[in-house]
Amino acid sequence: MAEPPRIEDLRTALTERTFPAVGLWNRIEGRPRTAGFDRALRAEIRDPLWLLTRQWQLGEFRGSDAGTAVTATYSVATTTPSRFRPGSGAPQDLPGDRPLEALAERRALPFASGADPVSFDLRLIIGRRWLKLLGQHLGLRHLRKDYVSKYRIVAPDPHVDADTPRAAHAEVWSFLQAVADRRMDGYELYRHLKNNGHAWDGIPGTVLLRSQLDDLGAQLVRWFDGLFDQPGPDSAWDAGRLEHRFSIAAAAPAGGEKVLTAQEYPGGHVDWHAFSVDPHGPVGGTAPVHQPINRTVFPAPVRYSGMPLPRWWAVEDGQTNFAGVQPDRTDLARLIFLEFALVYSNDWLQLPCDLPAGTLASIRGLAVTDVFGQRLWITPAGAGQDEDWQRWSMFTLDTIGTEDVAADTSMFLPPTVPKVAEGPTLEEVSLIRDENANMVWGLEKVIRLPTGESRRGSEVVAEILAHRQRFRPVPTQDPPRAPIAYQAMNSVPENWIPFIPVHVPGSNRAVRLQRAAMPDSVDGRLVRPRTSLLREGFDAGNPYFIHEEEVTPAGTRLTLAFNRTRWRNGRVSVWLSACRGLGRGEGSSGLAFDTLVDTP
Repeated sequence: MAEPPRIEDLRTALTERTFPAVGLWNRIEGRPRTAGFDRALRAEIRDPLWLLTRQWQLGEFRGSDAGTAVTATYSVATTTPSRFRPGSGAPQDLPGDRPLEALAERRALPFASGADPVSFDLRLIIGRRWLKLLGQHLGLRHLRKDYVSKYRIVAPDPHVDADTPRAAHAEVWSFLQAVADRRMDGYELYRHLKNNGHAWDGIPGTVLLRSQLDDLGAQLVRWFDGLFDQPGPDSAWDAGRLEHRFSIAAAAPAGGEKVLTAQEYPGGHVDWHAFSVDPHGPVGGTAPVHQPINRTVFPAPVRYSGMPLPRWWAVEDGQTNFAGVQPDRTDLARLIFLEFALVYSNDWLQLPCDLPAGTLASIRGLAVTDVFGQRLWITPAGAGQDEDWQRWSMFTLDTIGTEDVAADTSMFLPPTVPKVAEGPTLEEVSLIRDENANMVWGLEKVIRLPTGESRRGSEVVAEILAHRQRFRPVPTQDPPRAPIAYQAMNSVPENWIPFIPVHVPGSNRAVRLQRAAMPDSVDGRLVRPRTSLLREGFDAGNPYFIHEEEVTPAGTRLTLAFNRTRWRNGRVSVWLSACRGLGRGEGSSGLAFDTLVDTP
């Protein structure tokens, strides 16, 4: 290739245009000098002074002494709750073979259901178990017919008013007809054994078999008691508040005892936010504190969807678009979240700290070592007085009461399970306000039948009313003598249980709701509730009161169902529990007094 001509006088050449600067090409081809693209991807900078100027302009030279954390060593003091107190009852040891939900929610069996204290499905299960135990011994098999005769199931009589709850429903009546005098009522035997009775009482030919029958009776009692988790004499259910209330206690790391109380647990899933530190409720008998956990870990950056990526060539996936968030100027929570996500996204680190379930942990301190070799001791956030409004903390427990005490910075991991299988609804009650009648009604939407199954409350009471009218027909009335008639009071369905406001003892202004009764439309007898949720104290002849503020204008919904779960040791827990939820607003029963009605 010829060398280009040398220009001696550049000014004269430009003036006279001796060497034109415009060329002509018919094709431009790229001729790479190398086969790789490593140098092209380096993004080499030709003007570093310009970049330094831009850094000075944007304030990047205003650095701070904040090195990146390399290692962190923390010390955590842990203790395990060892005592449990249901409501205001007696404290007891906290068992470690079942979740906390089973202890807090379990209700006692048997529970009332119509005229039968225990449903017949449980009666047949216990009886079948007893006959199976007898069949496993050759010398006791001949006694099975004797036990069926002694603890027999009697078929209901449709002509007896006391058997109306069992004879009014076709499926219940047919079920009892099929098992009457063919199957054994095991609950009667179980109750006899629980009252320190003998399994051979009243059975002929058991003189030489008494010891074997007593052993089998003890096995039957242990089997049924282990089938369901039942409370002792005290329950955590507060019928006046329609919530569960219980406390657990553990030894405090600083000495003494720390009591955590769940004041308003509606049921479902127990979590840390259901508890508060109770300084006035000692339980006693707690286990000692464990040795503190000292561990050195490596901090890792916090990652979340949509965060700005630190690498230059990386592109966000667009799943989370923070530019599309349009907060209001008064929406401080959303503005703080956006500032955290966009400005301080690379300033947050996370440290692994594995703790077992059922642990009350208190962080004693954290030593962080940065890239410059400096060590910084960090104390727990949120320390100070509990009533200080400038105190900031997360996942910590508040304190019951208004005393100005030191804030509690511990974190509680309750001994719970992630999933609980809930059975079908056995009972459902809706507490609604009726402003027209100035009353509160307990609407029994789902009622459990004597067989153990559940049906709509309106269908159950309609069948009972129709059955009672068969042998108590409505008397014939004289023909009307006027186009209108005076009616003192109309009737409401029998599954509507009234609650009337009454004064709290010692107060002229505060009121509470007391369970009342309405007369039925057959013979004027008082209608009794058919669900165990509303029969609180009914069988013992005690009144039932509900705090007036517990029934909000939106209403309150109560459900009863069996729950089942498996603990980490493989043990299966089954318990009967009540759960509180939100209602569906106000309602009207149509109750009216002193009205004029048209005559036919």
